[in-house]
Amino acid sequence: MSKKISKLLIALTVVWGLLLTAHVEASRIKELAELEGVRGNQLVGYGLVVGLDGTGDSASTRFTVQSLVNMMERLGVAVNPSLVKVDNVAAVIVTAELPPFARAGNTIDVSVSSIGDADNLAGGTLLMTPLNAADGNVYAVAQGPLVVGSLAFGGKAARVQQNHPTSGRIPGGAFIEREVPFVFGENNVLNYRLKNSDFTTVSRMRDAVNQHFGTTLARSVDGGQLKIQVPDYFRDNVVEFVAQVEQLRVTPDTLARIVVNERTGTIVMGEGVRISTVAVSHGNLNLVISESAMVSQPLPFSEGQTVVVPQTQIEVIEEMGNLVVMEQGVSIGDVAAALNAIGATPRDLIAIFQAIKASGALYADLVVL
Repeated sequence: MSKKISKLLIALTVVWGLLLTAHVEASRIKELAELEGVRGNQLVGYGLVVGLDGTGDSASTRFTVQSLVNMMERLGVAVNPSLVKVDNVAAVIVTAELPPFARAGNTIDVSVSSIGDADNLAGGTLLMTPLNAADGNVYAVAQGPLVVGSLAFGGKAARVQQNHPTSGRIPGGAFIEREVPFVFGENNVLNYRLKNSDFTTVSRMRDAVNQHFGTTLARSVDGGQLKIQVPDYFRDNVVEFVAQVEQLRVTPDTLARIVVNERTGTIVMGEGVRISTVAVSHGNLNLVISESAMVSQPLPFSEGQTVVVPQTQIEVIEEMGNLVVMEQGVSIGDVAAALNAIGATPRDLIAIFQAIKASGALYADLVVL
């Protein structure tokens, strides 16, 4: 009896381990797809940063001078543009993202970047800057001291710089003044768009939703779109329905793909990469050419002349080639182990993969960046 119980416990442990593995590999729907209409909006504005320690724009930056003069005139100060110095002022572009469901009075972070010839924005303060969306309306107003995570010091002969001193951020530096008109839940159909379109993944998402709610609510439109009908008992609580849908776990399907970057020697291979039976031989051919001068000097009191005779030495070094046979259907681990066994460098691997792809033995997409 005890042996049966032990075997049962072992079987349950194995099954539980497999379930945990499958659960870890699965992703939530909220990581795989986005709900249509729930998105951010880009904001941009033009402003001035003041309070710089002589590292602002030069007098040749005319739009900085014009902006400063116009601002002073709006404040009731008459200024002669020819007498204005902008060493402590810099013209900047301010960018931000208005998140979905943002309400008036909330704050958002902003990024500030110089557009003139300012050297450093450290210690500066952004003056009130309206931020516009693509429709031309002002949705936020930014102002405050900059946080510049860099330094730059130097003189005429040397200069030390770390990171980029001509850009910075203002955490919570913009107040939202206008809300994007969007009524969530007014439609009884939710439209999810996959971040990476795939027919298998969208089918698995559909099955997961229908199985969870016990009825046919989800319908896959194509490889990148999933429509879900809101049931009657969730009409007054669409938020709870969306929360349950986005917590469902689905294992996404991926393409067999190898991505290589010849400039950096980077190689990334997906799990589904397979090859047919192929033999790979690797060997490097090094050609070394060296030149030296040999002087031919005649004997004393002879009528000969000193002659310089150049000598060229050519040496060819070819490493021993290793022929490795990789069987059909091997996994990515077997491919990596076999290619490492012949001492291939990342750049050699790129050439090997290109040759295997050209031979028709590689069952994966080869993407060269």
